[in-house]
Amino acid sequence: MPEGDTVFRTAATLRQALAGRRLTRCDIRVPQFATVDLTGQVVDEALSRGKHLFIRVGQVSIHSHLKMDGSWRVTTRQLWADHRVRIILEAGEIRALGIDLGVLEILNRNDDTSVVARLGPDLLGDDWNPQIAAANLAADSQRPLAEALLDQRVMAGIGNVYCNELCFVSGHLPTAPVGRLTDPLRLVVRAREMLWFNRFRSNRCTTGDTRPGRRLWVYGRAGQPCRRCATPVEYDSTGGRVTYWCPYCQR
Repeated sequence: MPEGDTVFRTAATLRQALAGRRLTRCDIRVPQFATVDLTGQVVDEALSRGKHLFIRVGQVSIHSHLKMDGSWRVTTRQLWADHRVRIILEAGEIRALGIDLGVLEILNRNDDTSVVARLGPDLLGDDWNPQIAAANLAADSQRPLAEALLDQRVMAGIGNVYCNELCFVSGHLPTAPVGRLTDPLRLVVRAREMLWFNRFRSNRCTTGDTRPGRRLWVYGRAGQPCRRCATPVEYDSTGGRVTYWCPYCQR
């Protein structure tokens, strides 16, 4: 599931593959921007902001958001027919494919970050500020903890996996009000640590144990024993997001 660490890693991959190279092909398969052709332009940089990704080319910026199923793939292989491909960027033998992107648009480079101006501090960005993130998190004491953690205006980068894992390590149910947190700063620092240590990992780990099957505390482990107390992990899918928790460790 694409979260802030996935987007950060994707930006690094695109930057390594394309930065400083001149595009030899640009094929945008979104009707609104299908006539945009950046062939001949040099890719300057690729960067992430929370779950948003920007590829800056000439005077424009290619803005994408992976949503639930999107991805960018870099390859040197020949292209294959795939209706999910939304954009193709080629620089010689290098091909970058944007697949199933939830958002794809071409923005004026000078104003591209305006689309993310509403976001809170980026957990993996230069603007990371734990004090601001903690204040944002604690602003509404009655708000459910999971809802607040998923709000990108609080801090940018947390998705459903990290949300469930952070609720577990905090010892609170996802539905518990934020006001129950005794130390919001400690939780946002933990959030930063989780994403930071996973920013270059393809297999996300929050437990510190990277062995297969032992990487996560509760996410995806419905019915399995809690790693701390052995109580079966519970889950709920009401409302469109799946929530996991230990009924003993989280109160």
